[in-house]
Amino acid sequence: MFWEKKLAQWVDEVRHKANLPARLVLWSGQQYDFGQFAAPQVTLKVNSAAALPLLLEPSLDNLGEAYVKGKIDIEGKLADIIDIGYSLAHNTITNAGKLARVRRYFTHSKSTDQRAIQYHYDVSNEFYKLWLDENMVYSCAYFENGDEDLAAAQLKKIDHILTKIQLRPGQTLLDIGCGWGALVLRAAQKFGARCVGVTLSQNQFDLATERVKAAGLADRIEIRLQDYRDLQGQFDRITSVGMFEHVGRKNLPGYFTKVRELLADEGIAMNHGITSTDAESGEAALGAGEFIDRYVFPDGELPHVGLALEAAQRGGLEAVDVESLRRHYAHTLGIWAENFEAHAEEAKKLVDDEKFRIWRVYLAGCAYAFEHDDVSIFQIVCRKAGRNANTLPWSRRYMYEKPL
Repeated sequence: MFWEKKLAQWVDEVRHKANLPARLVLWSGQQYDFGQFAAPQVTLKVNSAAALPLLLEPSLDNLGEAYVKGKIDIEGKLADIIDIGYSLAHNTITNAGKLARVRRYFTHSKSTDQRAIQYHYDVSNEFYKLWLDENMVYSCAYFENGDEDLAAAQLKKIDHILTKIQLRPGQTLLDIGCGWGALVLRAAQKFGARCVGVTLSQNQFDLATERVKAAGLADRIEIRLQDYRDLQGQFDRITSVGMFEHVGRKNLPGYFTKVRELLADEGIAMNHGITSTDAESGEAALGAGEFIDRYVFPDGELPHVGLALEAAQRGGLEAVDVESLRRHYAHTLGIWAENFEAHAEEAKKLVDDEKFRIWRVYLAGCAYAFEHDDVSIFQIVCRKAGRNANTLPWSRRYMYEKPL
């Protein structure tokens, strides 16, 4: 009786404050509508009373937990489901702690970082193949015209990066966090570079090594299962795509210092990474950051782009170009989410129900977050600080030249 009264009061508050086109259906069959006029587009089915405490304080973390743990099921188009979830969190949360962009710090030892990377990336290569492009590029694509398919946009992203860093035949390239090897393969095949790619994911290492051998490029590309902190030597060019999110905010100056140590005196480096849009470098709001840390990216930390630039400077690097790709990532994630939905039955055969639910809401939720500027992403081109400025091109025109 207590829960029924509290639930009815909560639904009434939501209806008058937000007027959402959604319906709540309890395990008993009792129904509540969150909208006063519009027909429901989304139905939340509550499977047991255990879900009610989470629903009555509907942060994205609580809603995500209720769905992931099977305490609720949701019917409707995925985009509508995510929109309703954000609307519930935004309009009804009263706990200030859930609304705040919390700044949390993690201990980023080599062992904890390796565990976190393997948790996220070693789901299975077959799982990622279901919704990524044919080259398995798991980072923001670059839509030069906006009408490219995913495979073309990912190849354009790689070419955009390699053109930005002015990669030339015979130069050495280090890719920190090389994924399944798409960037180093392109750098060797089309730009004539000699490459080293490093990853902490066993699955990525195995498949990237296979792909290098299959392409006949084992003499030009070396894939290593190695922590970036253990790297030695110097490279003409360095790229890091979608990796520095795992470094930790406190460790960013040390990360960029390591990049500087590995970079040749006249070398060029580029860091491509997700950033917080909170000026204090807080995590994603409304409980999204807590959900991602718990279920998707353990120990991940997002700096504001200002903090990233400051850390690069402290590490002895000069930023010479900064480009936002936020709308490109919103579009990329939207395509990934659509692909995931299209291959849902196949995905369920590869992972358990909880993992399936995590990835379903994670991809679609991230698309929403990038679309609405809750998080962002930047490419930062750097070189060693204090170098002669006249060695750089006078304009950005060279970045849009076609690759070799």
